[in-house]
Amino acid sequence: MMKTSRSVLEIKNVARSFRRERQTLQVLENINLNVHENEIVALLGKSGSGKSTLLRIIAGLEAPTSGSVVCNDLPVTGPCPDVSMVFQSFALFPWLTVAGNIAFGLQALGLPVDEVKRRTVDMIDLIGLSGYADAWPKELSGGMRQRTGFARALAVEPELLLLDEPFSALDIYTGHKLRQEFISLWEQRRIKTKAMVLVTHNVEEAVMLCDRVLLLTGAPGTITDAFGIDIPARERNAENIKPFVDVITETLNLKIAAALA
Repeated sequence: MMKTSRSVLEIKNVARSFRRERQTLQVLENINLNVHENEIVALLGKSGSGKSTLLRIIAGLEAPTSGSVVCNDLPVTGPCPDVSMVFQSFALFPWLTVAGNIAFGLQALGLPVDEVKRRTVDMIDLIGLSGYADAWPKELSGGMRQRTGFARALAVEPELLLLDEPFSALDIYTGHKLRQEFISLWEQRRIKTKAMVLVTHNVEEAVMLCDRVLLLTGAPGTITDAFGIDIPARERNAENIKPFVDVITETLNLKIAAALA
């Protein structure tokens, strides 16, 4: 996949700490990261390493204790209009139908009614939700709920898409199918998103989907290692990604062991 020099996301010296019962808990420290156009980057680490906290900082849902975040050339000082997120827990509004969930962000942008309807219908078709527009979230399978989550996030045409373990709550078959369909849309440029950041604990998933895999390890969490995946996405399979998976898994296990020592 061709890369360009334009950065969609720039993170400089970001740290995040929390006050807990008169103590300071340092979660992230010295995070530096650039994500470029046409790039998918994975943040890989064990639970509690600060991956989801970092995603929330990128989205502008949390402020860093120090450091800066720039998305699409604008400082992130609050909820960022150029960023959308897909959640592990689906996070759909139960009082809205599939179409209502997808339209929600478009309406919040103040778009004309006709434009909201057009984009909603287009996204329902694109993401494989035809026939489910009027369904309620409680009536959907996990896979269809997550399709709705993807459609809602993509409908607003974000520059940067954040993926917080979006396939981990699905069964293996459903997760694989949705992952393959989504990456096909990305490869065919049928979605307008310019770059993505994926949080995952699954090494195989990170290598299969991403151009770079970054290890977020230590206490506090920081980016300790970076691995470029130089196999074209459409050519990746379980056999040819195995050397990458083995090296990343070994490195990750060593980092975790060192942090616990």
